[in-house]
Amino acid sequence: MNRMIVRPDMLDLDSPGRRDYWLALEHDSIWGDHLLPLTVWVGPHTQAGKGLVAFGSNHGNEYEGPIAIKHLLREIELGDVLGRVIMIPVLNPSAFLAGTRESTPDDRVNLNRAFVEGAGRTPALAGITHRIAAFIREEVWPRVHVVIDLHSGGDVARFSLCANYHPVDDPEQSRLIEETARWFGTPSLMIYQNLTPGLLPSEAERLGKITVGTELGWGRAVNPEGVRYGKHGVRAALIHHGLMKGSIEPIGYHLAGTQRKLEMVARDCFTVAPFAGHYEPIAECGQPVKKGQTVGLLHDFDHIDADPWPAVAGVDGVVLAQAWVAPVPRGQHIVVVGRVID
Repeated sequence: MNRMIVRPDMLDLDSPGRRDYWLALEHDSIWGDHLLPLTVWVGPHTQAGKGLVAFGSNHGNEYEGPIAIKHLLREIELGDVLGRVIMIPVLNPSAFLAGTRESTPDDRVNLNRAFVEGAGRTPALAGITHRIAAFIREEVWPRVHVVIDLHSGGDVARFSLCANYHPVDDPEQSRLIEETARWFGTPSLMIYQNLTPGLLPSEAERLGKITVGTELGWGRAVNPEGVRYGKHGVRAALIHHGLMKGSIEPIGYHLAGTQRKLEMVARDCFTVAPFAGHYEPIAECGQPVKKGQTVGLLHDFDHIDADPWPAVAGVDGVVLAQAWVAPVPRGQHIVVVGRVID
């Protein structure tokens, strides 16, 4: 396969056919480039402003998404593609190569907080991470209406595997988002708070796009079920939104009709560590719990004789996520319980 190295102004996302690129964005500190792998298929029924983009490695230590998309690069045949399909398995190469959440070797910015005003265009926001955000805004958003952002918990949290999205005001957009999310087959659908600034999915939703994220694993490992859900969800989105030929059957919890829609919007869904310590889980992710039930224990080894602090559920619901790495800083959300809304 001939993967061409191109600058953004040489990228062709519109002509019929398949093209495989290394997208070159100027390096911050060496005489060279950051190279983002990007593949585009453009089928015979492509429409202006219509298409799907799938991202992996928005965070650099989350691996199910990059692996799922890498498999799809080999599996999708150009003859089956009807519309525009863009896949970027490693959106943040700096973070990916370092195996860190942020772009640690360069500007140390979290790409999923970089979609802010002036990103890539003002001197204070001119590092590689903000310039990746600017590239997505200028070249990708105008060409797609479906956005899939494949995440995992990394070192931050262990999850009940889920597809996720924010509440949106438009009822038709909301319906299409939930329908697209269900086809991933994950145990949970997570509807989460939309207060964090600079999120890639938040911007896509505000632009009216059918936007689905995921949490497909944790711990800088590769969860095979997460890879399976990721591949299936992207393929299903392509077929159901008319961008690829074919039919597809439900899998996993979607097939069984046992998916749970869990809302974690209210502050009482989050249990916050009141001091830095070491977290011991008691309940499992995916387990139903009652308000006030102890889900885990936070140990203070500077006060070795003190009883551990009980991390309790703030609401009735299901344990959606909890701290994965035992040492946690003060202020971390160490338990997240989602209210069941179906």
